[in-house]
Amino acid sequence: MTSDITLLGLCIGLLLMLIPLFFLRRYGTGLAGSTINATFRMVVQLYLIGLYLQYLFEFNLWYVNLAWGLVMVGVATGTGVQRTQLKPSVLAMPMAVAFLCTALVISIYFLGLVLGFSDGGQTHYSLQELFNARYFIPIFGLLLGNMLGVNVVALNTYFDGLRRERQLYQYMLGNGATHAEATAPLIRAAMVKAFNPGIANMAVMGLVAMPGTMIGQILGGSNPSTAIKYQITIVVITTAASMLSLIITISLANRRTFDAYGRLQHVWRD
Repeated sequence: MTSDITLLGLCIGLLLMLIPLFFLRRYGTGLAGSTINATFRMVVQLYLIGLYLQYLFEFNLWYVNLAWGLVMVGVATGTGVQRTQLKPSVLAMPMAVAFLCTALVISIYFLGLVLGFSDGGQTHYSLQELFNARYFIPIFGLLLGNMLGVNVVALNTYFDGLRRERQLYQYMLGNGATHAEATAPLIRAAMVKAFNPGIANMAVMGLVAMPGTMIGQILGGSNPSTAIKYQITIVVITTAASMLSLIITISLANRRTFDAYGRLQHVWRD
């Protein structure tokens, strides 16, 4: 059996989308149209990026690859800001800085050390090797995708909690609590909501859940043990990157959310 998917096979696979579309329409969720639009955009965008990546891999210039990473950060930031109720002036810069710094640090750590020490013990430190398009672009995009999902959930939870528990926050400040102590319960709740599903999935990975990355590698012909090692490291780096980016985003956004006296400002879109 071939490991590639033909165009006909892809079309047959897309027919499965009729199942969620039927029930979304059956129960009047209003999501059928947006699901069709999202599916169409996904297919078109992935094919276009596939064509673009062929040229990116062929030229493989580190500064071009890094520039493409900056574009990805911009798109991820715009999407993240759009999916929260905060003003762009409050959240855009903190999220962009968090995404860029975290994705760069974790990508370089993974490519330079994890893969470097797996390649005959030769670490990769040159710019061309660290920003090799075939490795840097997929890892960078993987990290951004996971960071985006976690940040959106956590930030919505955190700032909704601030708006809902404004009086409790002020009460804690009035009773001698520091700003960090007053916001800690809200940050804790945001982390629980954002990370709990991923931690639960991690706990049953391999027994109940079969990760898509590992399955894709195995179907593509990779040795199962190699696919498992890649999956373990990918879960670790995405979890670490999501947590680090969230802490950076909240820390930087708080500087625009509170004044010098710790008073909550109006940061939500009207």
